[in-house]
Amino acid sequence: MGIMKSMNTQEKIQNDFKTALKAADDVGKRTLRMVLSSIKLAEVEKGEKLSEEEVIRILQKEIKSLRESIADAEKAGRGDLIAEAEPEIKILEQYTPQSISKDEIDQLAKEAIAEVGASSPQEMGKVMKVLMPKIQGRAEGSQVSAAVRTLLED
Repeated sequence: MGIMKSMNTQEKIQNDFKTALKAADDVGKRTLRMVLSSIKLAEVEKGEKLSEEEVIRILQKEIKSLRESIADAEKAGRGDLIAEAEPEIKILEQYTPQSISKDEIDQLAKEAIAEVGASSPQEMGKVMKVLMPKIQGRAEGSQVSAAVRTLLED
């Protein structure tokens, strides 16, 4: 009665890429090929397979870069580029941990502040060091630091 090991994110992406190839899903093929090549490149640089966290980090970096492309495309009035990037973000987001709400960020920030005993904005670094691993990949760092700053300034 061996328990089947669940697939890691990288294996899921590879399987979905094969499915996209068979289905002639151009957006899926393009998006997943892009992220798989980023993962491969990182593995070559590291000289070994990536951990689950490292794969998630690459996905988040790709999503962030697509969001920046959308922002640039909006300024340039290029709806075609926006229409291209949005489905790619949706595909990549399927593999990243679910985002957490502002309330959850605030709650975790309060716990981290209490844990390190911080009382002023100068101690923000200590709080972030404790807090970010708990939130890893489920919220933008800028959102988290804004929440911590607000709580420490009160």
